[in-house]
Amino acid sequence: MTRAPKHFLISPIAATVTAVTLMAGAHGAIFPHPQAEAQALDLAEKAIALRSVRGPGNKTPEVAALYKMALVAGGLAEGQITISTVDDTAYLMARWPGTDPKLKPLVLSGHMDVVEAKPEDWKRDPFTPVVENGYLFGRGATDMKLDGTIVIASLIELKREGYQPRRDIVLEFSGDEETTMKTSAIIADKLADADLVLNIDGGGGVLNEKTGSPEYFTWQGAEKTYADFELTVTNPGGHSSQPRKVNAIDQLAAALLRIHDHPFTPELNDLTRAYFINAAKYEEPTTAAAMRAFAADPTDKQAIATLSANPAKVGKIGTTCVVTTINGGHALNALPQRASANVNCRIFPGHKPAEIMAELIRVVADPAVSIKDVTEGSVSTDASPMRPDFVAAVNKALAGPYPGVPIFPAMSSGASDSMWFRNRGVASYGVSPMFIKESENFSHGLNERTPIANIAPAIAYYLSLVADLSK
Repeated sequence: MTRAPKHFLISPIAATVTAVTLMAGAHGAIFPHPQAEAQALDLAEKAIALRSVRGPGNKTPEVAALYKMALVAGGLAEGQITISTVDDTAYLMARWPGTDPKLKPLVLSGHMDVVEAKPEDWKRDPFTPVVENGYLFGRGATDMKLDGTIVIASLIELKREGYQPRRDIVLEFSGDEETTMKTSAIIADKLADADLVLNIDGGGGVLNEKTGSPEYFTWQGAEKTYADFELTVTNPGGHSSQPRKVNAIDQLAAALLRIHDHPFTPELNDLTRAYFINAAKYEEPTTAAAMRAFAADPTDKQAIATLSANPAKVGKIGTTCVVTTINGGHALNALPQRASANVNCRIFPGHKPAEIMAELIRVVADPAVSIKDVTEGSVSTDASPMRPDFVAAVNKALAGPYPGVPIFPAMSSGASDSMWFRNRGVASYGVSPMFIKESENFSHGLNERTPIANIAPAIAYYLSLVADLSK
């Protein structure tokens, strides 16, 4: 791995204290933890250099070994940390025993794998970490190797300071969150007795596009359920010179257009209502007015029309279904014998995939179109409760490095490891304290990068949050 010498790693971290003070406001105070800050960046660079991508050469097990080595050096006993291999990947679980074994554990959840990145498409090699102009560049800088190493460094800092939790703290990293989520499900089964889960791969703060100052922070209390439905039409086919009124591709196309035109009932829950009310302050006037109106009345037609036309908002007002792949016909000079398509749905919390499939069948209204659930690696999930102890702990933790920054809940339109815990009845919350401009969020995309000014305040935040929820 090519990376900067040790002394170069520390200097930008020391500079983050000043940078974060500017980010948090002139009255913001950060108590530096230089050893933890330097370790978080150093570990993140080493982890980014390991290509933890599913398939041949998957180095996720090496990332797990790197994390275990750091935790053991930081004071956890080797027997308290396990690395388990599954297919070509692995997952890690580390348990810091509390003083009261009767209490349910606090779980810190993350993942080690990343989305594929092709070096020829990037300005820099995605698996050669670079710190430049205040940013850490590389695949995983945002999703989520820096997040993971910050949590590791924070736990080690807590041990260094002599903290002793009352309940067990379990740190776990899955190895295939970006793909099949097989290890995610295994971990959730093993930790189904948890008190709550702090998912460091969710939530986060938004920086102002012009000033770079923090605008607001959201914690994730819900996510939509991922589902894939396969629509298929079969037909005897025939010669293309003898067209018939019934054509498999035409039938499928008509079904897909009916789904396209079908509006699922807009919905609200406590989390999304709070999001719309609070986030409206940071939107342009038309969108802001629609968000407030929808929060007050989810049947408001004008608000629904405005939000439905906004790709960033339509997923937050209810279930969405969209065709993602199509396949049909077998020869250029023959009538199609088969046509199929995949419809991908993101289901609002509180609904099961079977319920949405039944609605699709009603919308299609054509018995010649078969519909079946072909979802892999996903389970239905309800929203986590707005637990007062959790909300109070997050508010307190963020107020230290970011005093006065608004905090409110949100729902994710995507999927994370939280769904496996919520499916098992364990409250899970996305709590990442990373702040970034929306225009600079290149998670899963090209030239991924994250401001290293996040490191110092993130550690201060985790020291408070973990301590308060493990007492």
